[in-house]
Amino acid sequence: MKKNLSKHQLEVMKILWDSQTPLIASDIAKRHSKLNLSTVQAALRVLIKLETVEVADIVYSGTVLTRAYCPTISRNEYFNQTYRDISEGLSGVSLIASLIDKETSLEELDRLEEIIKNKRQEIKEK
Repeated sequence: MKKNLSKHQLEVMKILWDSQTPLIASDIAKRHSKLNLSTVQAALRVLIKLETVEVADIVYSGTVLTRAYCPTISRNEYFNQTYRDISEGLSGVSLIASLIDKETSLEELDRLEEIIKNKRQEIKEK
């Protein structure tokens, strides 16, 4: 994926990432109050072209056959790609510092400390 997603495309992706099963366009629209069916269908067409979403199945919606969609990349893969695209010239420390500034949960800060501790140990063992 080389193109950044629009706001609506990203909202559709978030809904698909959060779903345990493939979703049809009308179900996606129902899960977000600001997305209508036309917007979801347009977003899905672009996401298919970008190969970030695929048709997982053809299912019945009432008496009509329709496509069910699922993501082909994970939320982490998208974040990592987006981060690489925008972080050229920035250090990883800058990103992490900006994320920590916004964090208010002690559990999340403890988790970050544990990740850093594990990475330090991994580097020392090399």
